[in-house]
Amino acid sequence: MLFKYKGIDKNGKNVSSKIESINLGDAKTKLRNIGVHYISLKEDKNLFNFDTKLLFNKASKIEVKDLSAISRDLSIYIHSGISIVFAIKLIKEQYKNNKKLKIFFNTISVFLDEGKNFYQALESQNVIELPVFYLQSIKVSESNGILDKVLLELATFLKEEERLKKQISNAFAYPMFMITVSILMVGFMLSFVVPRITSVFTQMGQELPPITEFTINMASFLSDYWIFILVGLISMISIFGFLYTKNRAFKVSIDLILLKTPFVGGLVQTNELARLAYMISILTNSGVSFVEAINLGSKIMSNGVLQDVFSEASKQVVEGKKLSTILYNASFKIDSQFTQSIALGEETSQITNILNNLADLYKENAKDKIALFLSLLEPMLMLFVGGTIGFIVVSMLLPIFSLNIG
Repeated sequence: MLFKYKGIDKNGKNVSSKIESINLGDAKTKLRNIGVHYISLKEDKNLFNFDTKLLFNKASKIEVKDLSAISRDLSIYIHSGISIVFAIKLIKEQYKNNKKLKIFFNTISVFLDEGKNFYQALESQNVIELPVFYLQSIKVSESNGILDKVLLELATFLKEEERLKKQISNAFAYPMFMITVSILMVGFMLSFVVPRITSVFTQMGQELPPITEFTINMASFLSDYWIFILVGLISMISIFGFLYTKNRAFKVSIDLILLKTPFVGGLVQTNELARLAYMISILTNSGVSFVEAINLGSKIMSNGVLQDVFSEASKQVVEGKKLSTILYNASFKIDSQFTQSIALGEETSQITNILNNLADLYKENAKDKIALFLSLLEPMLMLFVGGTIGFIVVSMLLPIFSLNIG
């Protein structure tokens, strides 16, 4: 739980912040340990507080860019010979306006002052939810004395993840704009334009072509039931999102369909394998065993099918089997180039270097595939929009043409 306090620190300055603790007595002890003479100390029960999640002892998510920047700065400070305790205090000043991170750093500082190491402090805090692979990398690298190096590699990995995420979002911005505009245009024509033209045909009493009747029926249906259609679409999207995030079997089924979809499946697999290869490379460099690196690396994969393949592979590697052999015989066939490269790395004992090269190779392949996908998607959207609007226009003009001919 969180406790709000006001007091005076050991430098004589007035301080006001929050501290995480199991009870009031423990909070008082922690404040004394960090040299704060508290004037007021009470549990934070404000349900409308910015950090609502913390009140229920649920860790909040941290933005990838923030975690990357923190890891980079810590790496630089530690490499310069600054202790982890003082490094945390220096970084805390940079985020003093961020309530969530301010509480996070205060909590870490308290645990470090109590004698815990950096990994134990990160694991003990309940303010920020950190990725499992991140914690394990910290744990092993700290014991091996290479914390600064691994933190820098983690910062690079997280920064690349954020950059790729933004790149994909930006790339799909225009197609999504086109889809939205096309839906609005078609909806406008069917809801407002077609009904007005239909009234003219009704007054004329002319027999209409089947294509025109179809368009008019669609317009009437949309005009009469648009609210139900909108609610239905929102409900379907919400239910799909809920099932995809909460139901493992449903997620795996959808992910399998994606992987088997021409072109899209290759794009998804290339992106996932790039992330996995780079993550395993970082973990093995930090001292994590190859088996554990596979297991932890699989947890960063978004696709449930691929995640299950590599999670199961880590269990079989423990039994003495080669990863390449396991992938060859997996229920879902992994890209042959990846499997062959793993086999080569196992034979030459250069698995870490090969995984590093694979990560770079697959990242470039992913970029090329995304660019190709978007270059194909844009004209397809244009054809769809033009074809749909053309169909509506032609269906409305046919009765007029037939009237003129008659």
